[in-house]
Amino acid sequence: MADDESLVLEDNEVALLLFGQGDRNLRALEKETGIQVRARGNRVRLSGPALECKLARRVLQDLYETAASGVEIDERDVRNMARMASEGLAPAGRAVAEGDVIEVGRRRKRIVPRTANQRLYVQCIRDGDLTFGIGPAGTGKTYLAMAMAVQALRRREVARIVLTRPAVEAGERLGFLPGTLHEKVDPYLRPLTDALSEMMDGDEVHRHMERGSIEIAPLAYMRGRTLNDAFIILDEGQNTTSEQMRMFLTRLGFDSKAVINGDLTQTDLPREMRSGLFQASRILAGIPGIAFVGFDEKDVVRHPLVQEIIRAYENGDEPRETGSDRGE
Repeated sequence: MADDESLVLEDNEVALLLFGQGDRNLRALEKETGIQVRARGNRVRLSGPALECKLARRVLQDLYETAASGVEIDERDVRNMARMASEGLAPAGRAVAEGDVIEVGRRRKRIVPRTANQRLYVQCIRDGDLTFGIGPAGTGKTYLAMAMAVQALRRREVARIVLTRPAVEAGERLGFLPGTLHEKVDPYLRPLTDALSEMMDGDEVHRHMERGSIEIAPLAYMRGRTLNDAFIILDEGQNTTSEQMRMFLTRLGFDSKAVINGDLTQTDLPREMRSGLFQASRILAGIPGIAFVGFDEKDVVRHPLVQEIIRAYENGDEPRETGSDRGE
């Protein structure tokens, strides 16, 4: 049964933010729902099957609430919210109402978890002291953890941020590159610094690093230390050995939080070496105070093709080495 209804949005400026440049967000909604969406001023007209129109109306209302809170809307949000609405899940806009928004301070930048798993991840980080995020690339694990760390530092909930990852090449050999130690390890740590630069100005990052309130270092530099009053992020945890993971976990000091991220399908360790992340996920599961959050292709917030690529690899040939290959 076809339906034809209108939705009136209260604030014209918020409506324009919702629609996107050239109404691109509305075009994305049409693609997701299969109905026709037309906007004129602050009025939106929905034409198509009744069930799909009802779903699109819910998505638009949620997107409007999100835009009104100051969060930028793009086509990824439309896709994620449409999918969550069709699956009966609480949409991202609900996160704003329930306080899941992350304030990082830069030009009043506000970050909101976009999917149900991202919301769970943020909540676990907020409520607990040790959180593992395990899943494919592009699911927001590092970005959201960095946002939580920056927010904690700005609110003086911690005295410093410590960012680390194992210095393991992804098939290439970089050890003979010329330059200082910092220049040699910079390629390994660049994903962390890229995420940090989106939330802080370069001068501010430099000042924090000079004062020691932001530290970025290879995992090997963590040995022998106790990290008190810190927010610690270990990225690419699948490339830790069992010994390295145990070493890192025992660095956690008083009034500190740690987040460990990784993708067990993209391990770059030698075949004979066990992944510390895989082992930790087996032996630490069920311990109170330690949270494990799993991500899948539905949580990918990169180019839409990334979801299809991940799904194809999961359904096709086995990857070079999986966690089960390393754990047993």
